[in-house]
Amino acid sequence: MPYLPHTEADRREMLSIIGVSSVEELFQDVPTSHRCPELQLPKAVSEMEILDELYAMALKNSSTGCFATFLGAGAYNHFVPSVIPQLASRGEFLTAYTPYQPEVSQGTLQAIFEYQSMIAALTGMDVVNASHYDGATSMAEAAIMAVNVSRGKRRKILVSPCIHPQYRQTLRTYLPGDQVTITGDENLRAGLEDLKEMLDDETACLIIQNPNFLGELMDVEGLANAVHGAGALLVVVANPLISLGLLKPPGDYGADIVVAEGQPLGAGLNFGGPYLGVFAAREEYVRRMPGRLVGETTDTQGRRGYVLTLTPREQHIRREKATSNICTNQGLVALMAGMYLAYMGKSGLRAVAEMCYHKAHYAAAEIDKLDGYRVVNSAPFFNEFRVKCPVPVAELNAALLEESILGGYDLQQDYPHAENEMLICLTEMNTRQQIDRLVTALASVQGV
Repeated sequence: MPYLPHTEADRREMLSIIGVSSVEELFQDVPTSHRCPELQLPKAVSEMEILDELYAMALKNSSTGCFATFLGAGAYNHFVPSVIPQLASRGEFLTAYTPYQPEVSQGTLQAIFEYQSMIAALTGMDVVNASHYDGATSMAEAAIMAVNVSRGKRRKILVSPCIHPQYRQTLRTYLPGDQVTITGDENLRAGLEDLKEMLDDETACLIIQNPNFLGELMDVEGLANAVHGAGALLVVVANPLISLGLLKPPGDYGADIVVAEGQPLGAGLNFGGPYLGVFAAREEYVRRMPGRLVGETTDTQGRRGYVLTLTPREQHIRREKATSNICTNQGLVALMAGMYLAYMGKSGLRAVAEMCYHKAHYAAAEIDKLDGYRVVNSAPFFNEFRVKCPVPVAELNAALLEESILGGYDLQQDYPHAENEMLICLTEMNTRQQIDRLVTALASVQGV
């Protein structure tokens, strides 16, 4: 943005409109001693010197590039091709506003349409919105939508305890106990069979995560039939989303709504945000969907064009008329996800998923050989797995940090019965050398 200084004529015109004769008169209510105080600033330095100082300050911070990173638990260290930030930083994308006016927003609308189309193919669903703040808010919106589908007659939300703990917290923030009953995760050891037994005619939806927060793939055979038999909807949190490059999509095993965190798709870790809430559903529920939906059409001359569809503008600006008040586009992050999927293609996404899977299983096999350590997953896993450690995870991670290794997630924070259990994550960014370093480091700190 260019800097356009005010001319003297500009200043006189502004002062005249304000009703004062000078800048001094404008600030006459400010005590004299505070108008132009002497600033205790250091001596001026050159641009080259200040850049050196800023660089030295930056070196005091650490980033994932400084460590061998094995921390996942909802935010994943994936490779971001250089083409994505290069294209996403173009002005027409970086500063794009909500595309209410299709005649001047065709580029943004088409990019969103392509994102929706690719996410629909990835999840096996019919329609996708664009989009929500993050995966946690998408899950909360899915629960609200399930209640709305039942026209408010069903107000019981069944939640698996193996869903990300922060997602479950967000759900309870969105839906206070005086509005709905959220249950199922009181017993942190409860499995799918326990949840099935809780299905009844009050249940609006059952929410599961697959792969779940503990890294395990859930046995979903027949689950949709049980849920639908009770008249409820099946909501699947598909995290990590990269897993769908290899695993069966939720739509193929009967999911009615699929939500996920889109961060792995070209966004990077970004210090925790902004992230991208993915939301997909079956076509029969499209009019109950929150957020924005872009459709393809033709104009009066037969030319292809894109428009916001099925929702009035009140959906986004008038509280009392909206399906949801959290319908932000997160347009730039959705755009980056669309770019990532287009750039990688089907084979590229599958290759990334396969690398994550095989590296995780190599690491698990090597760690399981160590005295005092044991891989404790009770089901197949994708790229995260649980390890029982001989010492508290916090102590172990502190020791690993000394070796420039960012260790796994301490599961005991959220699952008290998982004493000394670490959730370790592998992505395509982890080399075999890094994995071997982790194994060596774990072996050397058994007696921390």
